[in-house]
Amino acid sequence: MTAENFIANFINATDFVTPVDISLDTEFRTLPEWDSLAALGVIVMFDMEYQKTVSGDDLYQAVTVGDLYRWVG
Repeated sequence: MTAENFIANFINATDFVTPVDISLDTEFRTLPEWDSLAALGVIVMFDMEYQKTVSGDDLYQAVTVGDLYRWVG
């Protein structure tokens, strides 16, 4: 899994209305449309795309998209 593919999956999972530029260094909670539905989308993405279980507490501990990407392993 490349970082570019992960970022594309992240963007699809969050379903933001307004396009945003995202990199591994992006602090995802600072994104204008980040909310509980975006968080749920990311949790579902991990389950469906990567067969990984991620909780809300896990998301709270992560800061950047790169932190999330490292969980893909």
